[in-house]
This record gives sequence, structure tokens and C-alpha cells, in this order.
Amino acid sequence: MKVCIVGASGKLGRYMVQHALDRGYEVVGVCRERSVEKLDQFKGHITIIPGATNDRAVIKKAVEGCDGVLTVLVPWGVHQYSSGTAQAVLDYARPDARLVFSCGWHITRDGRDIYSPTFLWVVRIFGWIARFVRFADLEDQVEACRRIFASPTRWTVVRGSDLEEGESQGLPVWSQHVGDPILESNITRRTDFALFMVEALENDQLVHEAPAIVSCQSSSAIAH
Repeated sequence: MKVCIVGASGKLGRYMVQHALDRGYEVVGVCRERSVEKLDQFKGHITIIPGATNDRAVIKKAVEGCDGVLTVLVPWGVHQYSSGTAQAVLDYARPDARLVFSCGWHITRDGRDIYSPTFLWVVRIFGWIARFVRFADLEDQVEACRRIFASPTRWTVVRGSDLEEGESQGLPVWSQHVGDPILESNITRRTDFALFMVEALENDQLVHEAPAIVSCQSSSAIAH
């Protein structure tokens, strides 16, 4: 399998690169030019396409011939970075390619997720401040996912809980809606988030799903 990883130089991206290589996949990584050195550990093992991930020409070149595309949707800036990246992947990936996107729990597909007042307050305040200082735009990440959900492509949107570093605890468990008891612990190892993304490439049960995930070793996962 040939896989493109959009956002390969970030923490989550580097974990995905390693998991993909462990499976024997051919990997193409996309990252900003100033971040290429973060991928030095994979030198000689992956192809790197430097450039902004919302640059349509960069994405078109990177996804050519790929069986799957793993995309980290980041809301940096206020220039439609997330939606631009998502749209480029949707437009240029092969029609039969598996497309797996990452985002947070604040994304909802059908409006049936249940969030605590504290969670909603944090998202609202952070979103306002981040946009005010032109650091990030959470609404653009919402727009990116709206476009993905409307697409006929073979997509999956993986919604991650709070993340922590550490050794792998195994493949996370998932549920369709935030607020389900199995997700209550709200914690996942970052390497396992990446593992779920890579595993999703070959799991057809996740096509057109937006799984919210949590560590399989969390107390809520064990209890339920």
C-alpha cells in the first residue's frame, strides 16, 4: 500500500509515519519546508513533499498514486487552512482511495454528541481568543469536516480525546457519539491515536464513520 501522510512532521504525523512503515507501506509525507528536518529519522525510508498542506499543487503531487491518505486537520491561522487542506485531498486523491482525517471531539457529524458545559465553555473561549489573535480558527475545522461528511469518497474522520505521551496501550476503542459511557475517561496515548488512524486505512467498517476514540486501557473502556 502507498500512503500519503499530510502533516507528517507533527507529533501525530511522525507516529503515523512509523506505524505505516512498520506495516511495510510506502510512505509519502507532506510538511512545511521549515519542518522537513523533523523527519530526519525517516531519511531514506519515505518521500517528502515540502510545502503548505493547503497548497493544492503540493497535495495533488503528494497523493498521486496513493491508496490511502492520512490527514491531520489543523486549524492554524485564519486563512481556511483546514478546509483548504481537506478540499485539496478530496479533489485530488484517487476516487477509490481511503481517506482518514484527524480532528478533536468538538466536531459533530449528526448533532447527537453530548458535551459537558465545561467542554463547551473551553471550546468557545479558546476558539474566540485564538481567532481574535489570528492564531487558529476552529470554525474552519468544522467547515473542513462538513465538506468531508458531504463527500462521496471513502472517508473516515477520527475524533480524538485528550492526548498524552507514553508507550502504546493498544488500539483505542471507539463510539459514534461523544457522551457515550465508554468514552468518559477522555484520554488516549498519542501514539495510539496514530495507530487508530493507520489501522482505519484497511477497516471498511469505518468508511463514512466519525469514530470518537479513547484508550482501551482507560477506566471507562474497561468498565464498558
